[in-house]
Amino acid sequence: MPKRNFFHSLKKSNKDTVFTGVCGGLGETTQIPSWIWRVLFLVSLFLGGFGLIVYILLAIFMPTYYRE
Repeated sequence: MPKRNFFHSLKKSNKDTVFTGVCGGLGETTQIPSWIWRVLFLVSLFLGGFGLIVYILLAIFMPTYYRE
């Protein structure tokens, strides 16, 4: 059985959402809080817009993590 890597564990959050749950999911998966992910995406938006492209791709392709 193949070993699961970091990218297989990425999921959007349904609890910690502001827009789509991408930053909340990154905050639940990594040890970086979700508010820092939000700040990083916002800063990268003003530094060329690459963060917006990454955020949109993550919002489309990351599955939602259902936890009660």
